[in-house]
Amino acid sequence: MNSQKAWIGCCFFNFLIACVFGLLMRFMYLVPIDFLNYSFLLHAHSHVAMLGWVYLIVYVLVIHFFIPKEKSQKPIYNRLFWLTEFSVIGMMIAFPIQGYALFSIIFSTMHILLSYVFCRLVWKDCSKDKSPSQKLLLTSILFMILSTCGVWCLGPAVSTLGKQSAFYQIAIQFFLHFQFNGWFILAILALFLKQFKDKIDEIKFRKFYFLMIISTILTVAFPVRWFVENNVLTYINALGVLFQLGAFIYFYRMLKPQINHFKSTLDKTTKIVYGLALCSLFLKIGIQLLTIFPNLAEVSHQVRNFVIGFIHLTTLGIITGFLFGILLHNKMLSVDSSTLKIGMKCFILGYIATEILLFLQGWFFFSGEGTLPGYFQSILILSIFLVLGLVLMMISIINFPSCKVSKTL
Repeated sequence: MNSQKAWIGCCFFNFLIACVFGLLMRFMYLVPIDFLNYSFLLHAHSHVAMLGWVYLIVYVLVIHFFIPKEKSQKPIYNRLFWLTEFSVIGMMIAFPIQGYALFSIIFSTMHILLSYVFCRLVWKDCSKDKSPSQKLLLTSILFMILSTCGVWCLGPAVSTLGKQSAFYQIAIQFFLHFQFNGWFILAILALFLKQFKDKIDEIKFRKFYFLMIISTILTVAFPVRWFVENNVLTYINALGVLFQLGAFIYFYRMLKPQINHFKSTLDKTTKIVYGLALCSLFLKIGIQLLTIFPNLAEVSHQVRNFVIGFIHLTTLGIITGFLFGILLHNKMLSVDSSTLKIGMKCFILGYIATEILLFLQGWFFFSGEGTLPGYFQSILILSIFLVLGLVLMMISIINFPSCKVSKTL
């Protein structure tokens, strides 16, 4: 198995473990497990999903698409990948046992420091073509570095004001906002634009880029508003959300001339996966537009099911959807494997069904109608499809280690 296949297999393994943690959490609503702490498991689930799956698969794809072949073969990239994976395995073990404590903090800090090395390497080794996709990628890396400022504020926040303070909570939200909306979303859009060979309208791209950057910065006001009573933050977020809408109107216009040709190059499974990612993206934009209305903005973070549903919409629908699409499109997964196709369909079924249940249950809570009959049993059973889908994908990756890729590492 070449380096790239080993890397991809490793990323899917991390994703599978994160999903198993999620499944265990849903099981614990029905049957408490004495030796497992729910909040510790939640930390493990979120860290492994973000840093073991999304971060590392973006790492693999950035090297594949943006680093020239002769530079991507430097041993540093392979060493850095496995060191980062070591930090993920450390978090995988430490978080379920101790939550936020000495070892989990050591491993998560190690991951941040290694991510700085990755940023430096990409900035230095990126091809010098200054294409739209590269501009978007380098901006996403700046947002990743910016997001970590939130993490470095956690220590001082705890020691001076405590974990319940607004400062501590805002630091966490700052990190999460710029990780998801800055680093992950922009990096994924950069990788997606790369699939169009950068044959796009540069003027429309510049408008999209400008509006997207401004909206990413302004919409941090939304989570900050949860902890700071100030109506100005509501207006800042509303402006940011409108800018985001404008950005994606230009995004659509920019790609429109290429869409038909692009679709003609895709097989059925890849079309479905990309379609899922784009639908999830438009749904996210629509939900964020609703936060312009103060009463809906208030509810959005008070009803836990809405929060989880929105996070999964972003991570499983948009981010993972685009990542799966890019991997399939470039034959970095064995597209002819029936095991893989069944795995993809299981995963998509699990994602859509659990999202519907989460938002439906959220609506029931919002309207004062209580819990849906059989909700916890249903969401547990439907979550099994996510795990089963990833197990089948893993089997496909192991059985087809030598599927064609356009560039080996």
